[in-house]
Amino acid sequence: MATAVTASAVLTLLLPDSLRLGPQWALPLAEGLLLVALVAGDPGRIDRRSTVLRAVSIALVVILAGSAIWSTVQLSDDIMHGGTETNSANALLQAGGSVWASTVLAFSLLYFELDSGGPAARTHHMPHTPALAFPQQLSPELSSPNWRPRYIDYLYLGFTNSTALSPTDVMPLAPWAKCVMTLQSIASLIILGLVIAGAVNVLA
Repeated sequence: MATAVTASAVLTLLLPDSLRLGPQWALPLAEGLLLVALVAGDPGRIDRRSTVLRAVSIALVVILAGSAIWSTVQLSDDIMHGGTETNSANALLQAGGSVWASTVLAFSLLYFELDSGGPAARTHHMPHTPALAFPQQLSPELSSPNWRPRYIDYLYLGFTNSTALSPTDVMPLAPWAKCVMTLQSIASLIILGLVIAGAVNVLA
């Protein structure tokens, strides 16, 4: 999770100014401070069910998701009305790739934090009716008795939902999970469709 937050901060720094929410340093600084607070509060495994730590985690993923959606909207506006990055196919593809990757990371962290009460709650107890059903939960004979989803499982979910634009092996069961996955698919569809079309138009 810490690596994903760090990567998201780096991607934010690489975005053009027009696609970034706030000054260049603002979001990476906020992400860094929240990450330091999380690591300091629980430096080992994420197994402490602290209300404060959970509030900080939720604040962190909300900042990341909000930034990703903002960048998606701004990129779409620039492509349709002509922004600085639309003059070059390379610049457009780079900007689009950064926004798309930021979306994958942001939503993967959102799933990681909200599913089944969060990582600390999952460490102590897995509910019989999770918000997101992984193959190991649908077919228990394929996993160990104490299997728990890790961040890599949610990163894979975020990646496949942004590429396939639909569930693959992980099924959303809770209404919020269906809504969030739908929002991510829409954002990814907009990015991929407009960026590819815009790059082809520039090259043509």
